[in-house]
Order: sequence, then structure tokens, then C-alpha cells
Amino acid sequence: MAARLTDRQKKKIIADYVQFGSYSTAGKMNGVSRQTVKRIVADCADLNEKLQQKKEENTADIIEYMERQKNSVCKILDICLNELENPDKYAKVPPQQIATTMAILIDKYTADNGRTPDTSEAEDDALTASLKELAKELEKND
Repeated sequence: MAARLTDRQKKKIIADYVQFGSYSTAGKMNGVSRQTVKRIVADCADLNEKLQQKKEENTADIIEYMERQKNSVCKILDICLNELENPDKYAKVPPQQIATTMAILIDKYTADNGRTPDTSEAEDDALTASLKELAKELEKND
């Protein structure tokens, strides 16, 4: 008969499952089978709360990282804007690639936690106005 797991071992297994989200990984880390991990996780009444807490911690970490990277992103946006203003570069790099890069960066760094901005009341900021103007110029050149 297999040895019984202590409460401490079970808590470690649950913590590893919450950390990695994998029965197999948690099992390997603790020397038990995937099925054992699955059974222990199923018996844990407050697991959903622990998973939600871990998800919130991960989200907070990513937001903190993005805040620290804002200056770098703004520098990249400046480079992209300069590239869009230089017609000689269009022969080497299609404007769509530059515009796509800018759009991705802007989307990621101006997201407001899933809320849709109310554009009917807000006036465009300088960057948005500049991008709209550049988009119009690109449409004219096509």
C-alpha cells in the first residue's frame, strides 16, 4: 500500500498546481502521479479562490512591468512615427508593417482594463490626431 501524504505535502501539491496549472508538472515536482494530483485538487474546496488570487497577482505583475517600460515604448513609437514621415523608407519597408507595429504598441499601452473609451465626448490627444492624419496620407498615397 502506498504511503499516505501529509497535509503539508498536499498543500505543496496544491500550491504547485496553482503555480503551474498542470497536474503532470505538480506530480513530477512532488513525486506523485498525475491522478493523485487531480484527486487532491478536486478535494480542495477553496481552489477556485486560490486560482483567482494567483491570476490577480500575475495581472498586477504584468501591469507593473508595463508601467516600468512606458519610456521605452514611447521611444519605439517615436521611431515608428519618424519612419512613417520618411517617404524614402517606404521602398524598403511597407508602411503597413510600420503601422501594424505602432497599432500593436498603442493598443497594449493605452488599454484601460477592458473599458471602451467614450470617443464621442473626448477630443483626440496629440498622438491620436497625428496617427489619424498619417493614416489619411497613407490612404491618399495608395
